[in-house]
Amino acid sequence: MSAFKVLIVDDEVDFLESLVRRLKRRMVDATGVTSGEAALKYLAAQPADVVVLDVKMPGMNGIDTLREIKKSHPQVEVILLTGHASVESGVEGLTLEAFDYLIKPVKLDELIERIMEAFDRRKVVGEISSAERDAG
Repeated sequence: MSAFKVLIVDDEVDFLESLVRRLKRRMVDATGVTSGEAALKYLAAQPADVVVLDVKMPGMNGIDTLREIKKSHPQVEVILLTGHASVESGVEGLTLEAFDYLIKPVKLDELIERIMEAFDRRKVVGEISSAERDAG
């Protein structure tokens, strides 16, 4: 199934490890890190197509991490995931071009569907950008 890479970012280690394991069982190439800072280091060294990003984390929170991801890797699609939903963080995340905002607990099938939709958008945007470069 997976021709793309997914990075999961969540400070809850048990949740992170469980989600990565469950995604891999579904043939999704998933890796997990436990902080926004670790996510940025990972993306600097490894490509990822979609990032599933927890909003509430110690240190660099999800919104700040999203902002930095979009600065340095604008083609990466980001799905915000939180157990502490707030209208403000949802609106801010979508304003910063997050692909979606999901609330924990999220069903694995729903999350995989949203990851695949985010990857599809990433491919389309990449094709448009490539066509624009070729035309210019």
